[in-house]
Amino acid sequence: MLTVRQIRLLMFGLMTGMLLAALDQTIVGTALPTIVGELGGINHYSWVVTAYLLASTASTPLYGKMADLYGRRPVFLFSIGTFLLGSLLAGLSQDMTQLIVTRGVQGLGAGGLMTLAFTIISDVVSPRERGRYQGLFGAVFGLSSVAGPLATSGSGGWSARRRPGPRGSPGPRPTAATGTRHGGRSRRRWSRRSPW
Repeated sequence: MLTVRQIRLLMFGLMTGMLLAALDQTIVGTALPTIVGELGGINHYSWVVTAYLLASTASTPLYGKMADLYGRRPVFLFSIGTFLLGSLLAGLSQDMTQLIVTRGVQGLGAGGLMTLAFTIISDVVSPRERGRYQGLFGAVFGLSSVAGPLATSGSGGWSARRRPGPRGSPGPRPTAATGTRHGGRSRRRWSRRSPW
């Protein structure tokens, strides 16, 4: 049996993993019109969300079986790694096809983050106390539904952090941070705040 301190640390880790997946859904949902406008793929708008949801739903029972076979911890860490890899690749996407495929990779990781958090806590906590701890998972979704849209409405918004850098190389331009045009190529300061 785990001590109270160990359960709190475990809950912090599980809730952080769930917050990753929940924030991703709310941030992308808010920023998706801007992203699609930049990548020029209005015809594929719905596939960005569909790829994520299909991969997440299809991988959920697979993560349950893999956790039974190989243990909860390595499978949970694998799902975090898959989710973060998909997030990195989605941020570097240069067209809609790449974005759709990488959102599918994110969905594969998110299926494990959601499922295994509930599985792990049910292994550790007695059935009498399980509802209290699983209620905290619900609070994570409430927090993400408020924090996600706020994260995309900050200075610069989504596009300032994901536009390709100088000479077409992937990576963010420091446009919003420095106030210069084109990631530092022009030294002229903007007289007003950039809409990007």
